[in-house]
Amino acid sequence: MIKIVLIWIMPIQKMKGLWSVFRRRKQETSFAQFSTYNGDDSRLQIFDRNLKHKQRDRAAWLMSSKDPLLHNVADNLLDRLHDCKKDFPTALCLGGSLQAIRRSLNGRGSIEKLIMMDASSEMVQACKNDADVSSNDNIESVYVVGDEEFLPIKESSVDLVISCLGLHWTNDLPGAMIQSRLALKPDGLFLAAILGGETLKELRIACTMAQMEREGGISPRVSPLAQVRDAGNLLTRAGFTLPSVDVDEYIVKYESALELIEHLRAMGETNALFQMNTVLKRDTAVATAAIYDSLFAEEDGTVPATFQVIYMTGWKEHPSQQKAKRRGSATISFNDIQKQFGS
Repeated sequence: MIKIVLIWIMPIQKMKGLWSVFRRRKQETSFAQFSTYNGDDSRLQIFDRNLKHKQRDRAAWLMSSKDPLLHNVADNLLDRLHDCKKDFPTALCLGGSLQAIRRSLNGRGSIEKLIMMDASSEMVQACKNDADVSSNDNIESVYVVGDEEFLPIKESSVDLVISCLGLHWTNDLPGAMIQSRLALKPDGLFLAAILGGETLKELRIACTMAQMEREGGISPRVSPLAQVRDAGNLLTRAGFTLPSVDVDEYIVKYESALELIEHLRAMGETNALFQMNTVLKRDTAVATAAIYDSLFAEEDGTVPATFQVIYMTGWKEHPSQQKAKRRGSATISFNDIQKQFGS
């Protein structure tokens, strides 16, 4: 695991008060609001996709084009294309950090046509606007408004699928990955980066302590995320061959816990759980910020936030790929090797 420390510097509009960061619009409470069942779909609903689309719409206007965290994650993800001795003429980029991916391509993968897709129409429009200042002018760009859970891409039509910090918000992650595999041509490559379970561990601790102190109980405030041990199983379950998983840990330093919350909003990474109390009490919000600063503040006055990023690589099956031998086909015993070379 590699730890990377980043300093977050971003011009943020002056906040009207501490409570404005944490306040959520109060809504009428009903059984349906807290239900994980959608009457039109029998799948388990963990995340409120409509809410996430609205958050992505807002992030399209708040996201910095030079966000150091998004740029580093995108750059590290695309570095894997250097290890591939083949070209990927047609690539599909799914949700997440679209602008960071486009800006970081720099000719990697020999991409000729790039399909950029997001469920947020505002984010797609922001990508169009950003393309005018991008250095990848030789790449044909196509912009699509679509959902990763219902991929509107023809089967076996692209050579490369890239998802940078987007798939962890899907209700059916294996299903979304299976659809990505189906969209790939034989011997096509799947590259994805998702946030791991250690992400925002400091904020989880501060929120839990504040709620226990002020409310006598806890409710989910930070979304559940996949663990590193699950990533390999996800790739295998989705049908990818030659799966590979590795992880980086980014430590981002902020001037305060409030600046962290603003950064999450700008990235579109705020909570979108279906079973979420939409109102956070003022006292709890103040206590969360105070506990965060008290427990995790460093000597220079900044507070750290951990972002664990899991990188996943997989290929669509092709006869040219190396394969494991049939079980029991070995002609040499490990016992013989141990006797020959010693223990």
